[in-house]
Amino acid sequence: MTAKLHCFGESGNAYKAALTLALAGYDWEPGFVDYFGGETRTEAFRRLNVMGEVPVLEDAGLVLSQSGVIMYHVVERTGRLGGAPGEAAEVLRWVLWDNHKMSSQAGMTRFLMNFLPEEKRPQEVIAFMQARLRNAYAALDAHLGGRDWIVGGGPTIADLSCCGYLFYPEPFGFERRDWPAIDAWLTRIAALPGWKHPYDLMPGNPADRAPK
Repeated sequence: MTAKLHCFGESGNAYKAALTLALAGYDWEPGFVDYFGGETRTEAFRRLNVMGEVPVLEDAGLVLSQSGVIMYHVVERTGRLGGAPGEAAEVLRWVLWDNHKMSSQAGMTRFLMNFLPEEKRPQEVIAFMQARLRNAYAALDAHLGGRDWIVGGGPTIADLSCCGYLFYPEPFGFERRDWPAIDAWLTRIAALPGWKHPYDLMPGNPADRAPK
């Protein structure tokens, strides 16, 4: 049975799950969630996920939410992208770090800078978040210096978690040219068989909502 990922293209957290499914060769399909139309606030969606968030994966009777849970589910089912024996704790460490230090803050900053009306964008908050993000980028760039992947000798869900927001074109204070090790790492990820840009992998794109 084909698994269904409830998602939308603008969501970096949904992208983490979608990219994991794609690179692991999972049998899945995306289901568009109209976040900007308020779908995640509806009773029907809250019955699917009381948290009112994407991604949500429906897979053989299971309903899973939170990108990290979905990524670990894929690892468990396929045996792929989980790292070599002995690396599980280090993979988890970076997934947790990303969720706390980078993706949550990148997602908020990108939303404030691109998806709010310009007159409502809180510039002091944006500047504060960008400063915190620079510290996260610096830590990741330093860790990637001299290595190809975050953990071990191949790609894992640690890489797919940490890259979740970094392929998006909307500005939020991240410039690949400023972080050479991250830049080279993103190039390696994009060269993996099955990789797609978030707006190609999932339905939903800011262009869909642009005035005609």
